[in-house]
Parts: sequence; structure tokens; C-alpha cells
Amino acid sequence: MLLLAIVVVVFSLSQGSVALTVSEVALALQSEGTYLAQTLIWELRVPRVMAAFATGALLSLAGALMQILLRNPLADPYVLGISGGASVMVLGAILLGLSGVLLSGAAFIGAVISTLLVFGLSQRTGQTTPIRLLLTGVVIAAGWGACITLMLAVAPPQKIPGMLFWLMGDLSYAHTPWLAWVTLLAAMGVIMPFAKSLNVLSRGPLQAAALGVNVTLVERLVFVLASLMTAVAVTTAGSVGFVGLVVPHMMRLILGNDQRVILPAAALAGGCLVTFADTIARTVIAPEQLPVGVMTALLGVPTFLFLLRKGRM
Repeated sequence: MLLLAIVVVVFSLSQGSVALTVSEVALALQSEGTYLAQTLIWELRVPRVMAAFATGALLSLAGALMQILLRNPLADPYVLGISGGASVMVLGAILLGLSGVLLSGAAFIGAVISTLLVFGLSQRTGQTTPIRLLLTGVVIAAGWGACITLMLAVAPPQKIPGMLFWLMGDLSYAHTPWLAWVTLLAAMGVIMPFAKSLNVLSRGPLQAAALGVNVTLVERLVFVLASLMTAVAVTTAGSVGFVGLVVPHMMRLILGNDQRVILPAAALAGGCLVTFADTIARTVIAPEQLPVGVMTALLGVPTFLFLLRKGRM
């Protein structure tokens, strides 16, 4: 997966309205070669590619953690409404004229609120079943969708095009990917020591507790990390669906169910998917650009249906 990631990143750096060869990319990365190539690489493509890769890795890792926590293959931030909550708060912040770190904070608050709503409303007699959780998540996501529609209806006309494009996933303005990368590396550093505990937790909380796992600590950690990663991903690239749902499944089919392998592999695969999708989005009708969320959906929907058809989910 690491080798594939390198190939995808180099391919993405070389493609665009002006195509570059691999040697031109290599020279530009060393601050050599033509001025045009250096400008394209360092000012335009490197920030966007880094943001796309980090976004995909964050969403995929968050989806993998949610599926472990809920022991349900359909759990992911998009289906459970976490992305919708983050999106509503970000759109509200945009309407208020906020930007930068404040957008990230708004997205995190929205993700946490949505997660609390889903988990709280899905509980019955102190317990949560996967079916109730998924149904609650679908309803909450629909509610967030209604809120988004209302906000678009009352938004100033000059802000509507940007809001719509952002809702479909937009990396055009992702010039500062450092926040996404810091969040990704920090999340990996925090969760990987708990990978063995997650292996046990995937068999059920009672078995995990019997084997000495601090179930409450691990579940809360997964909850916070998934919300944080979703918030940062939404802030960076807007609403990008199907990454956290499909990629962890593909990795489990290929590599098994050991979280010590699945978590880093899912992060790399998710980064590859969004980077590749964004490359297609900005080259297929260049110089015009398509939303990256549209491309991930076009790639993710048939994959998801194929897995369902084959009975692998």
C-alpha cells in the first residue's frame, strides 16, 4: 500500500491542465527545472495532493474505527450522520463569515453533536443494537440534510455556488493541509497502541471486558478520534462520501481482520482513493474541475453494490 501511495501521488502531481513528465516532477520537487513546473508543483499541486491524501486517510481510518466500535459493516461517518452534522456547522460558520481554525472547531462541534444524538437516541434500556443505531443514523443524516437545504435557501446568492460546490467535496481551496496531516499522524499514534484491544473489542464488549480490556476507555477513545478525524476531513475537503464505508471492507477482504494491519492499510488506501479521484476530477474536463465527492461516489457506489451482490458484507 505504501508503494501504491507513492505511485498515486507521483501520478497526481504529474497530471492537470498542464501535464508533466515524471522527470519534470522530480526536478521540480528538488526546486530545479523550469519555473512553470516549480510553480505548478509547489504552489498548486503539492498542497492539493497532500490535502486529498490526508482527507482520504482520515475518512477511511474513521470508518474503520466506527465499524470496529459498532461491529457493523455499514457504520461510517457518512451513513451515521457525523459528516452531516459537521457540514451543517461549517456552513453556518461560512454564513457568519468565519474561516480558518474556527471552521475546524465548528466542524468538530457538529460531528460531536451528531454522534451524541445518534448514540443517545439509539439506546433503549441502556443498550444499543446495530439496527437501531443505523436507523437512527439515517434519520439524523436526513435531518441534517434538511438543515443544509434550509441554509442554502436563506443564504446570500453570492455564497450559494461556493457552498454547493463545497457540499459535493472541493479541494480547490485546500492550500493548508498541515492540520489534516497533524490530526492523521496524531490519531495513528494514539490508536495504534490499542490495536490489540480493538481486535478483542471487535468480538464484543463482554468478551473484551472478560479478557481485561478497558472497554469504556477504548470506546470513548474511538468515539472522540472518529469525530475529530471526520471534522478535520470535512473542513479540508467538504462532504466526501463512501470512503469510510468501502475502503475498510476492501482492506479486510485482502488482509484479514487484524487491526494492527488494517488500520494503517486503510489509511493508505483511503488516501490513494481520494487522491486518485481528485486527479480524475481536475483532469477529465480540464481546465474545468469536478467535485471530488462526485468522483468518490462514482467509484464507491459500484464497489459497494458489488460487495453486497457477492455477499461479502
